[in-house]
Amino acid sequence: MELHAADQYLVAPGRAGLLEVHERLQGTGLYPPFPPVELPGGVGGLVARGGFAQTFFFPAEVLGLTFRTPRGRVVRAGGVVVKNVQGYDLVRPFVGSFGLLGEALEVVFRLRPGRASAFLRRPFSGEFPALSPAPRFLFALEEGGTWWLYAFHLGPEREVARFREAFGGMEAQPLDLRPRFPRGMGVGEGPLRDLRFPWQDGGKAPEAPGLFRRLAEVL
Repeated sequence: MELHAADQYLVAPGRAGLLEVHERLQGTGLYPPFPPVELPGGVGGLVARGGFAQTFFFPAEVLGLTFRTPRGRVVRAGGVVVKNVQGYDLVRPFVGSFGLLGEALEVVFRLRPGRASAFLRRPFSGEFPALSPAPRFLFALEEGGTWWLYAFHLGPEREVARFREAFGGMEAQPLDLRPRFPRGMGVGEGPLRDLRFPWQDGGKAPEAPGLFRRLAEVL
């Protein structure tokens, strides 16, 4: 795992764990584009699913990646800068492709600075609330028959303090949710929800458009 703090990016192996990335960044004042939650497949699985719990456009946080196509071809796409558009942009089609375009071997994440952060939880009413300031990450988790709303935010100290006051609740600890998805994590009614999908143990990938399937065939 390569941290480039001055340029605010991180190069992570696809097999790396999400909490492993958070641990690597501890004390740097930099944060990755995912909350402190471990999910099946680590970094590679996260990118294949199009991120998790974000309230922003996740593909823009993936600056580059190296992946192996279903035919075994190794493709390097993107780079380590935001404006890196030479030839075909395969990064954004890959992000959220649910494995259709292959397996991520290495991912370059943009990092975001924050002088403070907060990971909080409170009982979930069944509806995702509109919060101000809006957290960077928001999701709901069923635990022991009770649903909880989790939020993670980072930024200037005063902004994070305002978020704490608006959200309320209690402090949350990093979560390892891999035992909840022993057959893998897919879309479908299950114990976890974010703003995009409900997530189910062994659930399926969303149906891919025809043009996207054609791209997978030629890679």
